[in-house]
Amino acid sequence: MARAAFRRLGERTDLSTPRGAVPMGSRYDSDAFGRFSETIARFLGTGRFLVAQTVLVVGWIILNTIGLVQHWDPYPFILLNLAFSTQAAYAAPLILLAQNRQDERDRANIERDREVAARTQADTEYLARELAAIRLALDEVVTVRDIEDSLSRLEKLITDQNRPARPELPEHPEQPEHPVRPERPRGQD
Repeated sequence: MARAAFRRLGERTDLSTPRGAVPMGSRYDSDAFGRFSETIARFLGTGRFLVAQTVLVVGWIILNTIGLVQHWDPYPFILLNLAFSTQAAYAAPLILLAQNRQDERDRANIERDREVAARTQADTEYLARELAAIRLALDEVVTVRDIEDSLSRLEKLITDQNRPARPELPEHPEQPEHPVRPERPRGQD
């Protein structure tokens, strides 16, 4: 009989809930309660709440000290203290729950930011490697300046080859035997 019970226990895969327990997921939404607690915590931290609470306390004290109205909470104001204690007892856990939810959101945002930063860094490193490879490849590529320099050298060589070779003139040129007269333009005689 112990073996049969052990087999049934071994067949169960989820041991986090007792057998026969009604799942509360359909009746209890923890996220909705968290949103509600954040709303309460935000309201408790506003100036509007503090002013309203101050007005309520001052009115409570005035009504319970003046003799015109029946005193429902005489001088030590025990009922008012009880109300404040109850408020504090519920407000503190709600505020802590709201802070925990905010911490979880902050952690998720930080994790997403880390992932984006890591992807950005990887992309930047990849682009830096690509730029370095392009610079190395372009080191052997002919530039416009190289072509212009080559063309100017070629032009100089061509102009030097097309000039007629002049014989060198002696230091003291000899006088020609027959002087050459310059020709007159026709039609001026």
